[in-house]
Amino acid sequence: MNYLVYINGLGPNYKGDNIYEFIFSDTLEVFGENWESKPANGYPSPPDLEYIRKVGTLINEEVGFELVQDSDVFSVIDSMDGVIASGWEKETEDKDFSIIKRLVFQFGESESSVKDKLYERDIVLQFEKEVVYEK
Repeated sequence: MNYLVYINGLGPNYKGDNIYEFIFSDTLEVFGENWESKPANGYPSPPDLEYIRKVGTLINEEVGFELVQDSDVFSVIDSMDGVIASGWEKETEDKDFSIIKRLVFQFGESESSVKDKLYERDIVLQFEKEVVYEK
């Protein structure tokens, strides 16, 4: 089983679409550079390549996420400890979270749970057909 260990925000592309990589591992014993930085302030990097098993890319102009690695208060370690989510949907004037459920992703959440939450909004992660990461 694969678990969500990091959401990598790549920023908007030339069309203004938000791009995120949902990084999955088969273990929760992962670590990356500057994960202990508190506050994170954008310093943490994705986990070391040896831990990555799958990467799903989300390209969508309608959904933007706040990510723990950009936090002015918390660290990625706080997300690993369950203090804060790894990523959550940003509030906008267009979205009423009393009507639709806010997208929230926790460190260690199963791949199927992540895909199910996105699918409820008609959003599908794009996975590489064959993923080869160095060990």
